[in-house]
Amino acid sequence: MYIDTHAHLFYPNFNGEADEVIKRAKDAGVDYLIVPATDLASSAQAIELAEKYSFIYASVGVHPHDSKDWDESILKNLEELASSKKAVAIGETGLDYFYDFSPKEKQIQAFEDQINLAVKLNLPLILHNREADEDIMKIMRKYNGKVRAQFHCFSGTIEDARELIEMRHYISFTGNITFAKADTLRKVLAGIDTENLLLETDSPFMAPVPHRGKRNEPAFIRLVAEKIAEVHHISVEDVARTTSFNAHKLFGIGMKPELSFTYRIGTALYINVTNRCDADCVFCDRKGEAVIKGYNLKMTKAEEPPADVYIKEIGDPKKYSEIVFCGYGEPTIRWDMVKEVAKYVKDNGGRTRMNSDGHGSVINKRDITPEMKGLIDTVSISLNSVDPEQYGKLMRIDPSMHSEMIDFARKAKNYTHVVMSIVGINAVDAGAAEKFVTDEIGVDFRKREYF
Repeated sequence: MYIDTHAHLFYPNFNGEADEVIKRAKDAGVDYLIVPATDLASSAQAIELAEKYSFIYASVGVHPHDSKDWDESILKNLEELASSKKAVAIGETGLDYFYDFSPKEKQIQAFEDQINLAVKLNLPLILHNREADEDIMKIMRKYNGKVRAQFHCFSGTIEDARELIEMRHYISFTGNITFAKADTLRKVLAGIDTENLLLETDSPFMAPVPHRGKRNEPAFIRLVAEKIAEVHHISVEDVARTTSFNAHKLFGIGMKPELSFTYRIGTALYINVTNRCDADCVFCDRKGEAVIKGYNLKMTKAEEPPADVYIKEIGDPKKYSEIVFCGYGEPTIRWDMVKEVAKYVKDNGGRTRMNSDGHGSVINKRDITPEMKGLIDTVSISLNSVDPEQYGKLMRIDPSMHSEMIDFARKAKNYTHVVMSIVGINAVDAGAAEKFVTDEIGVDFRKREYF
């Protein structure tokens, strides 16, 4: 159920107990473990441990604390260790200006050399950062698009997190998000979509409440997942499923799930309508994995099921807070099917929502907004930008479709509740978008986190 991406099982306080600790982890639902090294000796230990247990993997690297003696020979030894089939990353590397156990120049040299090694071997990085935000961000900008990383035990700003996510990196938090005085950290966590998160314990450090101050271990990973679920108002199963697939995408651990026609997130049931779309948004993974919250939505036109398949999987719609027509495509491409399923839901006491790019009338060659009356309780329309040119670039579509989307929203509000949304990326002016939506269109506004 869980993947603990960061557990230093080679530390002395696990001596003589590693087997018992690993058994407790398995009993607690930990499917896979990654053991990140901190120096050459622990890199060898991590590989040895990974080769002993089929579900344990290793990351080889030198921590900034241990980089004071960094030289070319260490890099060569790391490369040799990384040749193991159980080595899935380079790290724990990075920068630590809090303790300064190693000179900054040596830390930076070791960090960049290990980044270059990761690029050479096509492996991700596991990164440590403490009070070195400016240098970390500057270096990662230089390597943007060349390497992907996990920013472990994240303590930076939401702005830095969003920039790192736009670079396609992942964020993880430890048991410190459960601490009483961690409100600022939890606020940052709340602003990061779970599609961009990994789970970690950082064992033997950072034990979550109620184990704070004691030795941490992977069996406590559920407590971290529960806090993430609480902050994001979803289930712990949602967190486990999503973060496990994220670990698969970054580290190659585990498997891609089977195709889902319907999928539950929190209290809502989502309908995987289609992968087809008239747009090709830069932030959409429709042509990639097409997995959301750990559900596989990758579906060809030939695999699109008829309405009765969805209806059977829905069953009693009152079991859910709402039935959402969504997926990785534009649902109005299958508008007649959506209407059939929506009618079933409404006839049986359920609520409906449709997530759309607002091009439904163009797609169907008629004004479909009156047809939503009594069938679609809420339509969420992707505004994405108030600027038509930026809109066109973000959606990789003709900018003229911006006015079609606006017209669709203005007409739709006469028949249903309308929400217009943007994706929270730094390039988009969220304030201008919210003012436009509320003042000019007169509907509700929402900002969706980027993933």
